[in-house]
Amino acid sequence: MSGSIAGVVAYPVTPFGGDKGKVDEGVLRGLVERLVQAGVSAVAPLGSAGESAYLDDQEWAAVASICLEQVDGRVPTVVGVSEVSTAGTIARAKLAERLGASALMMLPVAYWRLTERELRGHFAAVADAVQLPIMAYNNPGTSGIDMTPEFLVDLVAGVDNITMVKESSGDIARMRRIAELGGTGVPFFNGSNRLALQAFDAGAAGWCTAAPCLVPEHIVEVWRLLTVGETASATALFERLEPLLNAIVSGGLPRTIKAGLRSLGIEAGNPRPPLLPVDTDTHCAIAELIASIRG
Repeated sequence: MSGSIAGVVAYPVTPFGGDKGKVDEGVLRGLVERLVQAGVSAVAPLGSAGESAYLDDQEWAAVASICLEQVDGRVPTVVGVSEVSTAGTIARAKLAERLGASALMMLPVAYWRLTERELRGHFAAVADAVQLPIMAYNNPGTSGIDMTPEFLVDLVAGVDNITMVKESSGDIARMRRIAELGGTGVPFFNGSNRLALQAFDAGAAGWCTAAPCLVPEHIVEVWRLLTVGETASATALFERLEPLLNAIVSGGLPRTIKAGLRSLGIEAGNPRPPLLPVDTDTHCAIAELIASIRG
């Protein structure tokens, strides 16, 4: 399955609504449908943009179930299963597998800094518990754990079911190193918006991004242009998108994506505390950037 995932991997936010801020099923279905209709290559619920760390077990299961049901096999689904404990991650991985996920994404999350031996054991235990391919996700800015290209490539080589890597450190040299060490045997995905074009040039299999929540057709078009060899047009479009891409990352994805959706008339609620909504100036700036792209 990992070989069939390539291109734009879109990350929906988790919408909250009502007085108690419960998961809003109707809005979530609408967000997922919008992504699929726009032509994204895969949908990846329950990543950091989806506020998975702020959901209880029942909410997490509901989001996974809703997204998989709405996608209905039209594109691959990569479900984020990250949890602090190995047991908790295994439980989520098994549930995602039962619900019909195409693949899993694992970000090591820890209160204590994990050694490479502990990381390997964590990934191996989850991989042993399921049959789905797993994307090992490196995002030191979010998790506080930094996995080197050497470790990631060795992890793919040495652990069954760990078949691909998502690199979000923001260092293009790391992606080039993964490509050098792993060749075609280690598909890697770029998780840093500003590096999308450089990452594809370095051999990335795909671009993992929450930006399609706001401008889905434009993000998909960058990938389409690249696949047909229209590099100059892809670069020009990406340059139009770049100010928005930078803005949503710098302000924190759950905050900025939900602000952008609100400007489009899609009410996904506020991010869950302790996260707070963006201020008025930031909201207006994001709205203006989206409007300028959409023309």
